[in-house]
Amino acid sequence: MIPWLAGRPDFPPVEQALKDPDGLLAAGGELSPAWLLAAYRRGIFPWYTEDQPILWWSPDPRLVLIPAHLRISRSLRRTLRQQRFEVRFDTAFADVIAACAEPREPGGGTWISAEIRQAYLRLHELGYAHSVESWVDGTLVGGLYGIGLGRAFFGESMFSRRNDASKVALAHLAVHLQRLGFAAIDCQMTTAHLLSLGAEEMSRDRFCAGLASWTNEGPGPGHWSCEGAAEISRNFS
Repeated sequence: MIPWLAGRPDFPPVEQALKDPDGLLAAGGELSPAWLLAAYRRGIFPWYTEDQPILWWSPDPRLVLIPAHLRISRSLRRTLRQQRFEVRFDTAFADVIAACAEPREPGGGTWISAEIRQAYLRLHELGYAHSVESWVDGTLVGGLYGIGLGRAFFGESMFSRRNDASKVALAHLAVHLQRLGFAAIDCQMTTAHLLSLGAEEMSRDRFCAGLASWTNEGPGPGHWSCEGAAEISRNFS
């Protein structure tokens, strides 16, 4: 059994999370900024479908990408040099999260419900949630979004409508976070795709110990400058 949360974001210790399914910790609560920020600081995130209550997770191990360890393939480096995409920060957050919410296959579902979208839009308004966007001729063709807390970035989802569009966004994110002194990008669950990009598994204990300091250091909330994205693009060329 997992505890039911109500009233305030008083999460149980992450060590109490189930092993099957891996990381399920608690249910209930709400998606207000106070709840979400408290969860992320403790290495916990919400993940559920519309027919479920809010479910909170903290898997072990955790997949983490150190910004400087991002692997850029030869073909992606060529794409970056050629500047096939215009990359922007924080100019179309609502559009990015809406695109990420689209089913990956016909008739498929999505965990990014309207409730989730509204919650993260609120975090964006407060300067905690960010989008990295790839554009071609004024059309949004790829990107990602996530949460920045101190020196930790919590990646949530990405999408791509053109080859390499999301990878270009990730490459710009990694450089931007290096410049800001971020320690890690949380990728949550292990996938072969993310491993191929340089992400590595980290024990939950080690990850949460890092968060205890990372989330209390570095820059505060605020929207990112598009000029910063443009400068990164010029440096890739």
